[in-house]
Amino acid sequence: MQHSANAKWYDRRDSVFVEFCVEDSVDVEVKFDKSKLDFSCVGGVDTVKYHNEVDLFEAIDPNESKHKRTDRSVFCCLRKAEAGKSWPRLTKVKTKLNWLSVDFNNWKDWEDDSDEELSSYDRFSEMMNNMGGEDDLPDMDGADDVRSFPCQEKCMLHSV
Repeated sequence: MQHSANAKWYDRRDSVFVEFCVEDSVDVEVKFDKSKLDFSCVGGVDTVKYHNEVDLFEAIDPNESKHKRTDRSVFCCLRKAEAGKSWPRLTKVKTKLNWLSVDFNNWKDWEDDSDEELSSYDRFSEMMNNMGGEDDLPDMDGADDVRSFPCQEKCMLHSV
């Protein structure tokens, strides 16, 4: 039996970020399609099979989209096909998915911010390059802070 992994997402000028909250994931597969995101893995001490398929609100550039696995989650950066267009939701159809929530810790009203010094995508690429091996956590300010990893708090609640 497959379950949907809990996930949080947020929107930026040129990318949309989705973090699937699965601790100790293995067999991670992330497929980026122009209008769809397909995620699957096996995770946790109970080796639960997870699968999430999302019909996206707008088109993405599959070749420029990336993902990174950590011990606590799988973080995806979806490069928008049309940068500068706000996504009010992740999904094409306006529906409430019980596994998906907005990452308010990272949400930003970027439409009003005309001088972002470094794009979100560039920061994500930089973070990916600095991450070293798969099991290393990113070297970010406040990395020990639960708020730095949006799903960490939720994962910790579900792993009890």
